[in-house]
Amino acid sequence: MVENVSLKVYGMTCTLCSMEIEATLIKREGVNKINVSYATENARMEYDNEKIKLEDIKKSIEKLGFSTKENSENQLDADVIERRKLRNSLIWSIIFSLPLLLAMILGSAGFCCPQFDPNSITKYGKFITEIRFKANILHNWKFQIILASLTQFTVGFKFYKNAFYAIKAKHLNMDVLVVIGTSAAYFYSVYISFFQTISYTLGMSNIYFEASSIIITLVLLGKYLESIAKNKTSKAIGDLVKLNPKYVRVLKNNIEQTIATEKVVEGDIVVVKPGEKISVDGVIIDGYSTVDESMLTGESIPVNKKVNDIVIGASINKNGTFKFKVTKIGENTVLSSIIKLVTEAQESKAPIEKIVDRVASFFVPTILLIAALTFSIWFFFIYDMQTYIIDRPIIFAVSVLVVSCPCALGLATPTAIMVGMGKGAESGILIKNGEILQKLCKVDTIVFDKTGTITEGNFQVNDIVWFEKEDINSDSLLELIAIAEKQSEHPIGTAIYKFVLKKFNHEIDYPEGFEVLPGKGIAAIYKNNNIIIGNIEFLKEKKIDINILDKFNKKTVTSVLVAINNKLVASIILSDKIKNGAGKSIELLGKMGIELHMITGDNEESAMKVANKVGIKNVISRVHPRHKADEITKLKDQGKIVAMVGDGINDAPALAAADIGFAMGTGTDIAIETGDIVLLSGELEAVSLAIKLSKETFKKIKQNLFWAFCYNAVAIPIAATGHLNPVIGALVMSFSSLSVLLNSLSLKLKIFSYTEI
Repeated sequence: MVENVSLKVYGMTCTLCSMEIEATLIKREGVNKINVSYATENARMEYDNEKIKLEDIKKSIEKLGFSTKENSENQLDADVIERRKLRNSLIWSIIFSLPLLLAMILGSAGFCCPQFDPNSITKYGKFITEIRFKANILHNWKFQIILASLTQFTVGFKFYKNAFYAIKAKHLNMDVLVVIGTSAAYFYSVYISFFQTISYTLGMSNIYFEASSIIITLVLLGKYLESIAKNKTSKAIGDLVKLNPKYVRVLKNNIEQTIATEKVVEGDIVVVKPGEKISVDGVIIDGYSTVDESMLTGESIPVNKKVNDIVIGASINKNGTFKFKVTKIGENTVLSSIIKLVTEAQESKAPIEKIVDRVASFFVPTILLIAALTFSIWFFFIYDMQTYIIDRPIIFAVSVLVVSCPCALGLATPTAIMVGMGKGAESGILIKNGEILQKLCKVDTIVFDKTGTITEGNFQVNDIVWFEKEDINSDSLLELIAIAEKQSEHPIGTAIYKFVLKKFNHEIDYPEGFEVLPGKGIAAIYKNNNIIIGNIEFLKEKKIDINILDKFNKKTVTSVLVAINNKLVASIILSDKIKNGAGKSIELLGKMGIELHMITGDNEESAMKVANKVGIKNVISRVHPRHKADEITKLKDQGKIVAMVGDGINDAPALAAADIGFAMGTGTDIAIETGDIVLLSGELEAVSLAIKLSKETFKKIKQNLFWAFCYNAVAIPIAATGHLNPVIGALVMSFSSLSVLLNSLSLKLKIFSYTEI
């Protein structure tokens, strides 16, 4: 049986670690797909549990030197614990390396001496001289070797362990660079300390214990700051998790009881009072109110709720008190679906990231080669193999190793995508993966469905035109129409049924036979009456004589026709209101240079009326729902990058056929499952907002990649030519990763408005 699982992976130090895990696991029989994100520290995989067990997968990851934990509700706490471990390692590293750093600074300033200065005559002079004398202990090689060893082999043990597993797996990573660089400086200094005489006149100029220790400290500092920044990039998930209230008020035997949210079961009756959060999904059975759903949909205007309306967990009750019956709990709620979708999206890889990963795979071997060449050129050619100054070629090579940073490359794309996805979720825009986000930048054509997308989809019956009035009983025919439409779920059928129902005081019967023909109409049977309601093409298919339409106003041709017992009896004229802001939103998309189309099953006259109101020039009318996908394909065949905007239900084939499918919805399961991008608010301005978000996100990615490549292109030659101290190189390396993260996080500060395109 195929299963999907997401594991938290701790201990990765760069994007090469994630590639190492992927390369190892994909070789295991039973693992079908694997995606490891260094930015989120998650491994999402698809595997066959009959061929390989989850425990075996975990062991494979742990054999590479990493630790794993299944993602759970307590994941945030686990992340905090890991961050504290990293912080504690950093603190100990600072304690051990700070005296070495101080020795380097004081030695460089000539502040240390072995004896008192007899010429010191003032109290101040004696005080300074005494400090200088006591500071001399910092230059004692025994003192330095103890501190350096503690840093190198206790705090730095994780680097050795990770490097060992990386070499064993034949995937070199950043730990290998750190280990080789710091070990070279450390062991060279040990050799000098034990086997060569160190005079006070020379000081400790040939010993580099401070370099190895401070490099480890700065790398840990960079990783700690990086973990804090990465936590902020994924803050959207944490914010969504926190939306759910911990407690809920339920009715048990007509008595209100407060229980933990996780103990609620389907069918429970929940009482919600003004100002309280709604705990889970359900249907209102008593009362009414207005509900703030902005935290899920991005729509700031509260929504009116009454009996039979759906309420969504994590939304906030504003005014009235109501009761609702629980329909979904736990992982089945809309909020859980959104959290899962955003999590999977943030862990996905955009095509550009896969290219960067391939470049990064050659990074460490290339750096090792450059470091070897640096040492060789300086020692064998420039210094003519003078062993007394061999420390310089060694330090130059170490500088190359520690200044090189594959981390910045690895973080450039995923961190920007994570922030972009999170920013979208805050606005009710759910983008399913990084590939879709990247493709969205290139969309040049958008096709809109009409009903429920440009219009509200809430039809109203304006009039019923009866043909041959003198020969019919309109009340009996109205009842037949209501019976036929009673089981219809189409917005038009529902509107007709509600309109007719108001005219009768008795219960309407169910039809004896009922058939829906999508895009055409319905056919029903009741007491030997054959009832057909639909468009003109449908009636022609049924061989109904429609010549009588020529005697009436053309507007009746654009309405729904009714035939009973093979005779055309009426035309029902309906209207559908255009959504507020639809025209403005479409105008903004036009200004972005996007070609706009509208597609509908309505006839051309009705379609053009709506299109003209919102400013769409290209109209595709009289299209059956099954054939909408064909129209999308025709546009794609012209070389266009096509997005389809629909309601996520009957437009599913067209949404799937488009390069990008926008599903309009109010957080329904169908909308979330159908579209590549889900617009929870159901408002058209979210389309332009999503495109702008995509462009801004990839603008950040390009900036990050430019910085990462330029940093390495500039820093490595400077280090190789001997102009960069390894300590400064380690500091700059940490800064490069941090700068990429901060640039990605700046996307969170940007205010996206559909009025600013």
